[in-house]
Amino acid sequence: MNFGICLPYMEHDYGRDEILSWCKRIDAGPFSSLSCGERITDYTLEMRMMLSAAAAVTERVTIMPSLYVLPMHSAVWAAKEVATLDVISGGRVRLGVGVGGREVDYRAVGAPFERRHPRMDQQVAEMRRIWSGEPAVPGGDEVGPRPVQQGGPPIIAGAMGPKAMKRAAQWADGVYVFSMSGRADEIQNMLNMATLAWEEAGRDTPPIRIAGFWYSLADQAERALRQYAHRYLKVFGEEIGQAIAKTMTCFEPDAIKRAAESVQALDCDELIFSPASAESTELHRLSELIRGL
Repeated sequence: MNFGICLPYMEHDYGRDEILSWCKRIDAGPFSSLSCGERITDYTLEMRMMLSAAAAVTERVTIMPSLYVLPMHSAVWAAKEVATLDVISGGRVRLGVGVGGREVDYRAVGAPFERRHPRMDQQVAEMRRIWSGEPAVPGGDEVGPRPVQQGGPPIIAGAMGPKAMKRAAQWADGVYVFSMSGRADEIQNMLNMATLAWEEAGRDTPPIRIAGFWYSLADQAERALRQYAHRYLKVFGEEIGQAIAKTMTCFEPDAIKRAAESVQALDCDELIFSPASAESTELHRLSELIRGL
């Protein structure tokens, strides 16, 4: 199983020097991919800009938007952005897409929250047409550039439930499933749904299987992880944010190692770690832990 890491894009004390340092150290370390999530509201750095910078200063790791909340955007713009990122990275992009769950982000950019699932189905098909060179409008010019990867980057669906898995099985190359606290049983359940959906769709090859969870190896790791979880989830209600934050356990090396080994036993292709802070210790200590797996 490979190991990836998400940039801490929600942190305030995370400027140019820190961003570039993290990207270069990730590329030099035991990681297979570098990812970044997308949020609009709250203090967050913009995903496309972050990953463009990462693509320019790295040579080896896969660059993964995780996740591109596709129904908030124009499919044509998204196709152009992702193809450009593939060019900048030299063909290292793997595209994660999802519908998200933050209605406030949709409102902030003037996008409808309703029917976001069927819209994403249509958008993925449109992006692939754009990447093949088909004009966005009849009689129009091709929307460039063409991706470096023939046919475009692999598309990974961020999905959790059976309905979303069934949709993904129609167009995705794999799935990215997430357990906030790194519980293997939660991840296994979602992967089982993906396997079943792919079989029912008559797919010839099984889905790429990617999992992820939150962790912290900061100097005050428990506090950092629980504050991060609360901050991330409070948009769904203060009580919900506080309750889930209390369930976080991946703030000690042994706990993180056990969680990673449990996911590894599920025959995942990759595990993506999402750090709770931008402390350099998050990256350094995780690198050492991974080398011991």
